[in-house]
Amino acid sequence: MSKAFVKENDDEDELDDAPQPQQGGKNYMTPRGYARLKEEFDRLWKVERPEVVKIVSWAASNGDRSENGDYIYGKRRLREIDRRLRFLSRRLDNAEIIDPERRGECDQVFFGATVTVCNQHGEEHTYSIVGIDEAEPGRGWISWISPLARCLLKAHEGDVVSLQTPGGLDELEVVEIRYEAL
Repeated sequence: MSKAFVKENDDEDELDDAPQPQQGGKNYMTPRGYARLKEEFDRLWKVERPEVVKIVSWAASNGDRSENGDYIYGKRRLREIDRRLRFLSRRLDNAEIIDPERRGECDQVFFGATVTVCNQHGEEHTYSIVGIDEAEPGRGWISWISPLARCLLKAHEGDVVSLQTPGGLDELEVVEIRYEAL
């Protein structure tokens, strides 16, 4: 059978592997995170998609589509863009934007906090609790649904929290809590 008549795997569940907010819950984000997703959505919708549509349209006008690489790969890229647009649209529609700067002075850890902790070896680490789509552990930005963030939420300065890790139980002392723009 010709590949032209075989539906390729349009696996929409591929993006469902990304961390999800709780069922029926909001997708908490900082203003920076929301702006980044909105910028990606706009770039895909206004720049990339029209360019790919133009290429596919041109390739389709060339005739035999079954062996036309521009057409086949253009359609594939168009499906990828449309899938990402649907994903971003759902994330943006469910977004609850929380500006950490508006919290002001607070001695308790909530979403958007930048927390400095000290482990039992005396090493200090700083983490910012951000939205699911903003998490970059290498920069110290952790998702609010991560185990570390969950144990830090609602802690006060000076509190010692326990975190179960593969290496055993770690105790972390909350040294400082700040609310600032990320």
